[in-house]
Amino acid sequence: MTKPIPPLDLSWLLIESPGSTTHVGAMLLFQKPPGRDSLVREVVDKYRACSPAPPFNYVPELLTRGGPHFREVDSWDPHYHVEHLALPDGACYDDLLRLVADLHEAQLDRSRPLFRCWVIDGLPDRMFAIYTKTHHCIIDGESGLKRLYDGLNLSDEPTIPTPAFALDVPPPAPHPPTPLAGRITDAIRGAITQVGALNQVSVGALRKVFGGLFRSHLEGSLPFAAHHAPTNEPLQIGRSFATLSLPLDEMHDVGRHFGATLNDVAVSIVDAGLHSYLRETGRAFGHPFIAMCPVSLRGGNDTAIGTRVSALFVRLGEPDAAMPDRIGQITTSVAAAKKELSAMSTEAAMTYAVGLVALAGLGSSTHLDRVTHPACNLVISNVAGAKEIRYLNGARLLGIYPVSALAASIGLNATLASYHDSMDFGFVGNAAAIGDMSRLAHCTQQAYEELKKSAQSVSTNPPSMR
Repeated sequence: MTKPIPPLDLSWLLIESPGSTTHVGAMLLFQKPPGRDSLVREVVDKYRACSPAPPFNYVPELLTRGGPHFREVDSWDPHYHVEHLALPDGACYDDLLRLVADLHEAQLDRSRPLFRCWVIDGLPDRMFAIYTKTHHCIIDGESGLKRLYDGLNLSDEPTIPTPAFALDVPPPAPHPPTPLAGRITDAIRGAITQVGALNQVSVGALRKVFGGLFRSHLEGSLPFAAHHAPTNEPLQIGRSFATLSLPLDEMHDVGRHFGATLNDVAVSIVDAGLHSYLRETGRAFGHPFIAMCPVSLRGGNDTAIGTRVSALFVRLGEPDAAMPDRIGQITTSVAAAKKELSAMSTEAAMTYAVGLVALAGLGSSTHLDRVTHPACNLVISNVAGAKEIRYLNGARLLGIYPVSALAASIGLNATLASYHDSMDFGFVGNAAAIGDMSRLAHCTQQAYEELKKSAQSVSTNPPSMR
């Protein structure tokens, strides 16, 4: 069975190279209960006994007469796709982070199903981890994380649910056969919709281009308006990885003090943390960063295979802004970009994403991005999480840390997801430019503490009423 590859999913395949990989993943951290020495081995055996379900059994075929398509395959190598590793005695959490960074580096083999999973034992404090990666062409962050949660238990019973890669997707509702005249009408309507989408996108893009030529102060979404930053150094194969967990309810409270959302808080502290890190390493950046913030286009019950996202390109805070000013600047920028994207139809928003990914990939592959403006300086993504505590074979899930893609000369990705009472950040960087990712995570935490202190000051000393 074959399936045509949609344009956005195809773009993730076309822009990929050894140094610019487009797979996404996550690291799940578990706490083993006492007296369960065989727990991890049982998980590995169960996972290897399950067969991949669509889209995890897809193999891409690009150069075919019928056009690029996915082909479903029945055979797979369970020992390749589900590996069992153990850290040596005395290993620490940083050793796990370095291992995950190494595993995240390599491209997925396109002659096999586009996912891999490592179950990693030997962590301190009776912990173990699962690191999994999947090509972006078959899954996006939101649907991927939902699958990972669906592959876990809501109770601490020693049972192992079907893993994410073997879960069935509900089939689409059947449609009655369409007469020939109806099919022709639908084709014409679809073509008109695509032309309208292109028109919406191109008019907005031209307005931004001319505004930039005449040095107007641009608002809204700002792709290809960023200055070159250390995060835009040419991507090498090496990756660095770090994690951070912050209290979820407290982050909400901090945001409310500034009239900001949880996402505004996250973006603000990553922005401030990155400026601080670059100053510490002697590479201070004298401009506001521009961050790409992916936006899910999925409805509440949308389980469609593939990626359904668009993106905002948000101007962040001034380099030396105090935290209260920074979050105000970012809240204003995010609101303007959201307003612009919300004016687009879903088709236009998808077309916008396809065009931007293609342009960014072209700039990177031809090295034009070294002399022109990069698409952005970094990616900051917030994907939906889960409130309930999850378990696997009786082991409690402690945290789930996204491990996302680096592509098109964008050398830093900070993706976050809420779980239970915390917000879990996963930082992935181009190791050639950001070698000490744990230091960047620490700078982000310091920025949060500063923002929290400012919020407490606002609460203690409210503005005087006139």
